[in-house]
Order: sequence, then structure tokens, then C-alpha cells
Amino acid sequence: MTRDTPGTTQYDRRTVLKAGFAAASAAAVGATPAAASGTAEASLEDWLGNVSNFDGIVDERGNSEVTVTVGAEGNNGAFAFGPPVVRVDPGTTVVWEWNGKGGSHNVLADDGSYGSEMLGDEGDTFEQSFDAEGVSKYYCDPHKTMGMKGAVVVGDGDVAVPSTDGSGSESGADGGAESAEDVDYDGWFEGVSNFDDTVDRTGESEVTIEVGANANEGGLAFGPAAVHVDPGTTVAWEWTGAGGSHNVVAKDGSYESEMQGNEGDTFERTFDAEGVSKYYCDPHKTMGMKGAVVVGSPTAGESAGGAGGSDGGGEDAWLYGLVGAFVTALLSPLLFFGLRNEKDGGPEGAGRSHGPGQR
Repeated sequence: MTRDTPGTTQYDRRTVLKAGFAAASAAAVGATPAAASGTAEASLEDWLGNVSNFDGIVDERGNSEVTVTVGAEGNNGAFAFGPPVVRVDPGTTVVWEWNGKGGSHNVLADDGSYGSEMLGDEGDTFEQSFDAEGVSKYYCDPHKTMGMKGAVVVGDGDVAVPSTDGSGSESGADGGAESAEDVDYDGWFEGVSNFDDTVDRTGESEVTIEVGANANEGGLAFGPAAVHVDPGTTVAWEWTGAGGSHNVVAKDGSYESEMQGNEGDTFERTFDAEGVSKYYCDPHKTMGMKGAVVVGSPTAGESAGGAGGSDGGGEDAWLYGLVGAFVTALLSPLLFFGLRNEKDGGPEGAGRSHGPGQR
């Protein structure tokens, strides 16, 4: 690996980054020297709110080089940095090392001061030296909404972080998922190897689901398989490029994407009505490539109507409506003449009764 002077971006051993990163990195953390002084900038409570593998700040002071795993187990898959938050001395070099899991990831500073390219091979690395005291937040762009975020705390300043329960997940991380535990998927996730529970994504206006996630003996899964969102949330399915070509097909036929296979391909759907919308990849459905979106109250049943489509009853709703309309059309003349006869006192009066003001 090639090392620059402290405070500049270090180059990945497999990837030559753009020269602009080096210039920007000179001010990466040094630009905010007051960040670790207990001010609002030093708070990580909101940043780590959905990072399921956060269990406190790992103290790495005294080490000149610290390694963070990219693709660590967390956030219902290999969608985490491990450890997500480290405390280091000024001048320390942080090395992010890919483990080859969870598809392709990158490392992007929240303030845009440094960033890696999209990498996915085991052993890929990216380095950054941190000179000035403060807090540097970073994330993986494709999996940010899933909780793949981290931070480097430089120096000894106080930093506000979420309280943890000692079990590897903080209060608030996936905390709302329990509210969707009562959803009965009626066997939908049988044979889906990456389904563990319903991932809470309430409170977010846009949620990303990976298409071609590593599961079902290959890149043949949606990741996460099931999400819980608020009504009005837009779900964006993003292709990883793994597992061949895939599509997203609603079980009730209310939405369907094209067959796509290139990394970065996307398909979006906004879910307005409460309920459950199940979907699958047509070529790989029998292999377990299935998913679900729980919208709003889990007790709303399998109907995520409106822009979100519907499932469970939605396939027959149009038929019931058509039959109802047909029956109403047949009965309407009979009801009409019956009412007139009753008002006129019998058939003899038909046609002689007038409403007010009529002749």
C-alpha cells in the first residue's frame, strides 16, 4: 500500500482513487476540531439509531493503525462496519478491510471529505489518517438506510451515544421490529434462508432493499427479506449485479419491474395503504428469492392497497366489485317500479304521481 503524509487519503491497494479525494482528506476531521468537545456535533445518538451491531465505543487509543471490517455481521445481514465506532489518537490510520460479504460496499464520509470506490472482494482495503480531534461519521452508500454506518472518534472528547443493553444492540436499533412480529406471512418465507425477522424501517421516507443479496446458496435473495415501513414510504430495490438477472414481482400483480442484472439498476414503489405486500423474483422464486413490505399497522391484514399494491384478497376484489355492480344493475329497475307502485297505491296509479313542482 502507498502511504501519503498524515492527514491525507491513503490509496487502496487495488484501486487508485481520484486525486481529489487526497486534497479533500487533508481537512477530513481537522476541519471540525470542536466536534468532540461535547457540542451537538459530537452527538452520535441519531446517527447510530438503527445500527444494530453498535455496543459502545471501542477504545483503540495507543494503536497507530486500526482495522475496521467492512461487511461485518449486523443489520440483518453482512451490512455493518465492525466495530462501528472506534476511538483513536490523533495521527492514527484507520484501515477499512472488506471481508467479501454482503455484496459491494463503500466508505463515504458524511461530510464528503473522503471516500472509497465501490469494492466487494475479500481483502480490499481503504485507508484514512485522522490528525485533528473530533468525530468523523461515515457510511456505506447502498446500505446506509439499513444501518451500515460508523464513526471515528479522534481524541479524548466526550461523545453522546445511544445507551446499549449489553447484548450487541442499542435501544432504538431495530427496536420497532417487535411491532411487526405478529405478522402472519402464512408460510411465505419457508425456504428463504436470509429471513430472520421483520426489519424496522419506520421513520424513513425511503428504504433500500438489495436485489441479489447473498443468500439461498448464492446471490439469490432480497436483503432484508422483510421490512416494516410507514405509509407513504418509497421502497427502492437496488441490484447488486450478483446472481444473474432478477425482477421484482408483486404476488397480487399490482407492480412488477423489468428483468435486470446490472449493478446499480433500481426499481421504486411507493406504499401508501396499510397492509402487507409480498413479492418475489420470478426466475428464482422456488429458490427462496421472496420478500415482503409491511406497511403501517401489522394488524391491517394482507392489503397494502393504493400505490403499494395489495396482497391477499386483492386478486379477487375486482371480481366481487363487478358482481356487485351487475346485481345492482339488475335490481335497480325492479326497485324503482316497486317504489312507484307503493307510492301510487298500486299499478293503476303508475305514471300519475309527480314530485313537488312537477305537472
